[in-house]
Amino acid sequence: MKRSNPLPSLSGKKTSRSEVTEDGAIATEEPRAVVARRRPLKNQIAAAIRWLHIYLSMIGLATVLFFGLTGITLNHPDWAFGESEVTVQAKGQVDPRWLHADPVAEAPVMKLEVVEHLRKEHGIRGALLEFKVEDNECLVTFKGPGYSADAFIDRETGTYQLSESRHGLLAVINDLHKGRDTGPVWSIVIDLSAGLMVVISLTGLILLFYIKRRRIPGSIIGLVGTAALAIAYWVWVP
Repeated sequence: MKRSNPLPSLSGKKTSRSEVTEDGAIATEEPRAVVARRRPLKNQIAAAIRWLHIYLSMIGLATVLFFGLTGITLNHPDWAFGESEVTVQAKGQVDPRWLHADPVAEAPVMKLEVVEHLRKEHGIRGALLEFKVEDNECLVTFKGPGYSADAFIDRETGTYQLSESRHGLLAVINDLHKGRDTGPVWSIVIDLSAGLMVVISLTGLILLFYIKRRRIPGSIIGLVGTAALAIAYWVWVP
């Protein structure tokens, strides 16, 4: 019959637990933290890499799914799924004084006022891509994922014609995948996502070499996959 008695501690912290065996000997069970610290360095590294691989995979789950699925749709632009481009034509007028500022000045056209007027009147979204000033006309172009708008403004009268094009969801996610007309912040998101995928792949590869039974077959499969990719490029890519 065994009896387990925790050893008292003056500091109030948990200490090792003692057990009295049937022959009267005292066996001490050390805390798990102590046992963990005594594990070989190789096992500690493997545990850290496993933890990193698992939780980075969960953090990047949505990212991997998004870029994987949009990679397929991007490779098949003919999959329209019933979506079509919608183009809207509109007319309006801005204050002619905005278009005839001091010609000697660095900015003869009050661009900010013109852009804000267009956004307010027509709900234009997307980033300002170009504001081209000519002698008789101004061209203002907005771009966004699956979206574009062009305004042609007469500098003499202030009247303009606006052409606004909206594409479907498929075009939007494809542009997000490519980072086209998405702005600098989304560009950083793409870089971080790519880096995250690289780390996930490398930690998975490192973990493979800690499993003796899977090390050789896993390495062979990895080499076969790499060779298949290289052959596909060398043989079938024009």
